[in-house]
Amino acid sequence: MPSLPELMHRTFFRSLSLLSPRGQGMVLRRYFDWRHRIPDPWKLSTDDYEQRKYRSTLKHLPSRPYRRIIEVGCSEGVFTNALAAAYPEAEIVGVDVSERALMRARARVPDDGRVRFIRADILTHRPERLFDLAFCSETLYYLGRHERLRQASAQLSALLEPDGVLVAVHPWPEATRLHGYLDAQAALSRVTEQVYRTGPRPFAITIYETRAGRFPDQARLPD
Repeated sequence: MPSLPELMHRTFFRSLSLLSPRGQGMVLRRYFDWRHRIPDPWKLSTDDYEQRKYRSTLKHLPSRPYRRIIEVGCSEGVFTNALAAAYPEAEIVGVDVSERALMRARARVPDDGRVRFIRADILTHRPERLFDLAFCSETLYYLGRHERLRQASAQLSALLEPDGVLVAVHPWPEATRLHGYLDAQAALSRVTEQVYRTGPRPFAITIYETRAGRFPDQARLPD
């Protein structure tokens, strides 16, 4: 059960989704730039929960080569750095709405020509090329209400090549609702879900693959 501060946090972001997509994106950019006025505000590089989540996420990935990887909501690049080490041959793109966070991400991850960071909003981002692996971790709940979550899920689906893999990681049991919007995408097929219930902050890792011959606009809305 989320704590009272967490519930208030979620309520604030749900109210933002009453704005237009452009207005919501502008507020989110300003909010996350403000949060990143200090380095690593969520302690992603040191918190035991975050480190356990990163290790578990990498462990559950389907074993195959990945050529192009995107991380949506990369913040200061802590997990991006882990991806770069795990997949040294892959081209990796980190996306975030906060330019202040991305400045630190660029300083954290060695610039060897294959890792880059771009400021973009998942609701409107149109990549130049598609990816065979995409990550979305602890990001969807910032987008608020039904229509924005449906739109974001369609956008995530549209990032992928045929036979691409999408990995969604969110707190449990909230992940049931959030990942339900991904389940509703006709282009995606759920492969597996692993729920880590132990510890003070349970979380779920849900893995999807793109379905052959299906496209992101053929979505079924969740009940």
